[in-house]
Amino acid sequence: MRFVPLGVPGAYLVEIEPVADARGAFARTFCAREFGERGLATTMVQTSLSLNARRGTLRGLHWQAAPHGEAKLVRCVRGHIYDVAVDVRRDSHAFRQHVAVELSAEARNAIYFPPGVAHGFLTLEDDCEVHYAMSAFHAPEAARGARYDDPAFGVVWPEPVTVVADRDLAWRPFEI
Repeated sequence: MRFVPLGVPGAYLVEIEPVADARGAFARTFCAREFGERGLATTMVQTSLSLNARRGTLRGLHWQAAPHGEAKLVRCVRGHIYDVAVDVRRDSHAFRQHVAVELSAEARNAIYFPPGVAHGFLTLEDDCEVHYAMSAFHAPEAARGARYDDPAFGVVWPEPVTVVADRDLAWRPFEI
């Protein structure tokens, strides 16, 4: 695997290195030793799959507050998405900054999000599936979020947002 540092501290684009032969190809998508060598979470305790029927579906921006902060490894296993990481750690030199990458089933890439970094994505085609591996169990009382268009972050989405949950539209403005 290749780990490409992103502009948010602790966030990485994770690219596979497939080995091909007559049968096809094989590649690791997670290795505790390689993640640990970079100081990243090595134990994932929960996985989830997000099914998104329509292009223009936006999920996020979400994170879990301490002490339930979670690292996430997010991969698009069907389709193509625009994935965003926003640093909401007040003690970070990148506080309120964001990075975005395109993830796709074809590229087989992923983003690693450290605890304290918000996650959101926009589907760029119909029928996208997004797989999450998390380092902490979901704690509803620790769930936090911000609107996808909150001016505190300045995220510019590449296409119009046409589907978004009422819950995600109801988040209060992020407090600076």
